[in-house]
Amino acid sequence: MSGILDLLNSEAGRQIVMGVSQETKQPADKTASVLQMALPLLMGAMKRNASTPEGAAGLLGALNSKHDGSILDNLGGLFGGGVNEEVKQDGMGILGHVLGGSQGNVANALSQKSGMDSQSVMNILQIAAPIILGYLGKQKQQQNVQSPDALGGLLGGLLGGGRKQQKQQSLIESILDGDNDGSIVDDLAGMVFSSGKKKSGLGGLLGGLLGRR
Repeated sequence: MSGILDLLNSEAGRQIVMGVSQETKQPADKTASVLQMALPLLMGAMKRNASTPEGAAGLLGALNSKHDGSILDNLGGLFGGGVNEEVKQDGMGILGHVLGGSQGNVANALSQKSGMDSQSVMNILQIAAPIILGYLGKQKQQQNVQSPDALGGLLGGLLGGGRKQQKQQSLIESILDGDNDGSIVDDLAGMVFSSGKKKSGLGGLLGGLLGRR
């Protein structure tokens, strides 16, 4: 099963990075760095919410309707001329539901790690949220996930298995549950980046995304 960061390693990932970069007026390399930390964090938050029957049923319902993956089928249309307000509002709603009021905490932590201002980080999260739900919706269809119980397994598989996932999930919950100075995101970023290095290295990932190196 592909992991969430495999999305950024794809041609669609390059489109996403460049589109979000243009939309937020931030450098593409910094945008890629924020997305590489934000995607597993947001998916980990979804996994946390789906650990209850109500949360899993709600997420499954969203994936069966609005967030079925079609957003990834027309990324050119999504970013062409700017992301429309409906998508941004949808993103803010997703963040509020998934992060449970910890949006500012997450944005500040990612800001400290990336060197990007927190408002720009929030803008990236706002656009990334519908995309990550769309990715999850596509994976749900491909894996033929039909039940809330199976949804938890899908989320776990996309995050990676074993102790690494447990540690990563613990870091994510720490970010969501309390104030911090960004050190937890340093740990999470280290895990994410070391995972990338096993495949092609962070430099190789960013180079592939940006068409250089």
